[in-house]
Amino acid sequence: MGIIQRQGLKNILITYAGILIGFVSLLIIQPRFLTKEELGLTRVLFSFSALIGTFMPLGVQFITLKYFPLFRNLDKRHHGFFGFMVLFPFVGYILASLVIFLFHELFVSQYRAQSVLFTTYFDYVFPLILVLGLINVLSSYCYAIYKTTVPSFLNDVVVRILFIAIILIYYFGYVDLDKFILIYILIYALQLLLLFTYILLYDRPGLKIDFSFLKNKDPKTMISFGFMMSLAGLTSLGLKFLDIVLLGKYVALSLVGVYAIAAFIPTLIEAPYNALDRIIAPKVANAWANQNTEEIRDIYKKSTKYMLLAGGLLFIGINLNISTLMNLLPPGYNAGIPVVLIISLGTLLNMATGSNDSIIYNSSKYRYGTYLLIFLFLFAFAVNIVFIPIYGIIGAALATAASALLYNSIKYVIIYRLFNMQPFDGSTLRIIFVIVVTGTLSLFIPEAGSPYLSIAVKSILITLLYLSLTYALKIVPEFHHHLLFWKKKG
Repeated sequence: MGIIQRQGLKNILITYAGILIGFVSLLIIQPRFLTKEELGLTRVLFSFSALIGTFMPLGVQFITLKYFPLFRNLDKRHHGFFGFMVLFPFVGYILASLVIFLFHELFVSQYRAQSVLFTTYFDYVFPLILVLGLINVLSSYCYAIYKTTVPSFLNDVVVRILFIAIILIYYFGYVDLDKFILIYILIYALQLLLLFTYILLYDRPGLKIDFSFLKNKDPKTMISFGFMMSLAGLTSLGLKFLDIVLLGKYVALSLVGVYAIAAFIPTLIEAPYNALDRIIAPKVANAWANQNTEEIRDIYKKSTKYMLLAGGLLFIGINLNISTLMNLLPPGYNAGIPVVLIISLGTLLNMATGSNDSIIYNSSKYRYGTYLLIFLFLFAFAVNIVFIPIYGIIGAALATAASALLYNSIKYVIIYRLFNMQPFDGSTLRIIFVIVVTGTLSLFIPEAGSPYLSIAVKSILITLLYLSLTYALKIVPEFHHHLLFWKKKG
């Protein structure tokens, strides 16, 4: 089993464990132990800080993924690349903090009408931006050295468990809201500390920069690349959090809480993508560095096939059970049902186009991706401010799905025109057939008594049907030999 399969499997297991914990947290714990306003506060606070925290490293996380192979030398402690890397986020933090400080009143005024609670705790974004930005940088370093499981475990499992713990502590009155928000930020600070400790113990990177070696690697080109990619990263994450940030301006914080619950559910579909891309990105970067286009072409096709196949099953399972699931939540959350369907359609499309981000942004044509993201951010901003005032949270979902459709369509064209690569083949049509047939037949599955039993029965039946069709159509014959009965047959 290769490195992508091994670490990809570990990351998928960790990601799904994290999603299970997140499911318990966001769909069971938070709606019952936090008010909708308090839930909305944590989402807007995190989204705003993460948005700024993406730009704060000034693109060094992308420099790390693309250029670290040129510095890799454990005996020479990678020529002090780590020291070079950590300079960027502190410079970026000073710049970001200065902008927020100078335009503090402008930022706060945008939320005063609908999200007063967020304006009360707005200043907490200053430490949270720093922590999230540094986590982003150190996680990229771990990906570059092919150690992805620990940062994934910290982010997807540890942080979510600790968040559940502080919610319970707050609910039972051991801390007030001020201390709750403070501890919420300290959880991410702990994640940062553990990540930094892991890197020091495992890799023992050098902080002293080898300037003579760095000079030979054309640092101006590296920094230019990083700046362009920081714009790409900002707009990419902006697309992820823009809906939450703008909802806080146009609708009540309680509706932001409802939307946060609904928008979380489709993230289950993207779990395989997020897990595998942590491994695929550095592999694609190395392949580009070695001009190995055949390896990239193979990764592109396989990632598309596997992600669409996994995403299709999850899409059906989520939307088949969403009404039953939402009825288990406190009153008011049913308004999020259409949000789940709309966003999950955009998410499935993202899965269907495979590892296109890694291919574009690790190539010499990365500027095309940056220009595309800037255009898309402006498009998403425009459709959000048009749709949200008219349709509320459904408008935010429509804007998100429309942005995903446009973004992935253009990326497909870019890769095809610039690199003569496209990932679809006959297996794509067979996967779509499986999705359509399974989705249609799933509508005829009756309810099975209690909501929990109904969800379990439906999920088991559609999974068996989906996998049976996948096997019968030989969509992934390379995995047939892993099946026990196949071995016995052979």
